[in-house]
Amino acid sequence: MLFTKKQFIFLIIVIGIALFVSMYKMPYYIYKPGGADALNPIVEVEGGYKSQGDMHLVTIQGGQATPVQYLWAKVLPHQQVLPLRKVRPEGVSKDEFLHVQLQMMESSQEKAKVVAYQAADKDIDIDYKGVYVVSVVDEMPASDVLQRGDRITGIDDTTIQKADELISYVEKKQAGDTIEVDIKRDDQTLTKDIKLKPFPDDKNKTGIGIRLATDRAVQVDPDVQFSSGDIGGPSAGLMFSLEIYDQLTKTDVTNGFQVAGTGEIDYQGNILRIGGVKKKVIAADDEGCAIFFAPNENGANDSNYEAAMEAADDIGTDMTIVPVDTFSDALNYLQQLQAKEK
Repeated sequence: MLFTKKQFIFLIIVIGIALFVSMYKMPYYIYKPGGADALNPIVEVEGGYKSQGDMHLVTIQGGQATPVQYLWAKVLPHQQVLPLRKVRPEGVSKDEFLHVQLQMMESSQEKAKVVAYQAADKDIDIDYKGVYVVSVVDEMPASDVLQRGDRITGIDDTTIQKADELISYVEKKQAGDTIEVDIKRDDQTLTKDIKLKPFPDDKNKTGIGIRLATDRAVQVDPDVQFSSGDIGGPSAGLMFSLEIYDQLTKTDVTNGFQVAGTGEIDYQGNILRIGGVKKKVIAADDEGCAIFFAPNENGANDSNYEAAMEAADDIGTDMTIVPVDTFSDALNYLQQLQAKEK
């Protein structure tokens, strides 16, 4: 079939428009319910016990919008469109953003490991090696001095082993004060002076402008391995800790149920607020889970638990939404369940 010149030009225009609406990246980010994967293939304790039920890691799908995806997100239920700058700050590349998310996932796995092994009374040894810089804040003093990956070992001749120690020390200072920071960068040992200033978006808060993580070497027996792939963020901490504990102990903690949930966990076993809880309730319901743990935030208004309950009502799920403030809350709830009939 031969095309006239006009037909050929029209075809090129149509192809160009199709490519544009399907591939052009808009300055918007779309969130929607993801999956609720069983954790057995993701977490493996050496010689761990098997269970009749499963713990589930619940995720949200997200990505920068094309014009087609943007229009669908405006029409379809349970999808959220946000300006890209609210998800990924200006000046932060996609690769840098993903790197931070993966570091947060790695940190959540370590915290979950510590909480679970201590709760199960298993062998665990923690060696503190200082604090490393996850990222720096633009227009803050650290942006001209520190780099991602720097290890901070001391401030003003005071040894620093944990992020909390550094934060507590800096919080006692005032804008204009100068601190002397000891740094290890690659093979170098450096000492830098940094003057504190208020944060651009919070003039009542003073600092140097860094995101920190404590560098711990955690040794456990039996060993545990994670294979979470490219899943990022801290929100799987609670479910990781429950899965590890379940594999470490002979008693089937799941009692035969499909158990989902979300919540960042700290080293003391506290469960912290996360984003996107409504979408995670939908994902867990789609997977057929019977129980969903949500951060209660000590009963605060507009807590994750309240949002999870709203989502459960909206979709009419039979899934039980359980408020938790600590790892122990979730574990105690599961331990008092009657085993599900086979």
